[in-house]
Amino acid sequence: MKRTYSLTAVGLSVSLFIYLIYRSKSTVVNELMASILSSDTYNQIRTSVRDAIPLNEAIIFSLPGGLWLFCVTILSRDLYIDIKEYKIKIAALPLLFAIGLEFMQLLHFNRGTFDLWDLGSYLVFWLPGYYGFQSRSSQQNVLSVFTLEGFICVTCFLSVYLAHVNS
Repeated sequence: MKRTYSLTAVGLSVSLFIYLIYRSKSTVVNELMASILSSDTYNQIRTSVRDAIPLNEAIIFSLPGGLWLFCVTILSRDLYIDIKEYKIKIAALPLLFAIGLEFMQLLHFNRGTFDLWDLGSYLVFWLPGYYGFQSRSSQQNVLSVFTLEGFICVTCFLSVYLAHVNS
């Protein structure tokens, strides 16, 4: 389980770094950081890092979503929900969630641009998250008992709000 948390921490940290430095200033996480540091200080940091570490657009716009998907998939692979007689694995939900958000962009229900590269990135990152790691803990019903794993998984889903563009 420690390995899972370490991979998750690294993946989410890289995603956060990309969002804080390279993505729109209008995202919730960037507006929050600008209010903490002051807009001028934050803009100077962003400019300095961008000048020192230029990144390709594919990395800026597709990698964070893929990393998030990988992280939440490995966190949720031992979680399930019981609905009547059905045991539904939570690890399939991150992929469906990400694809759903992408199609909501296509239909203009939320801000952002539909991108086939994002869909490819989701699949490339979901597959090793789902199939690449041996399960080390017992399967847990995410709704029956409050667990650290369940809390972290739900928190990762909620963190998607930080990537929301306000304006």
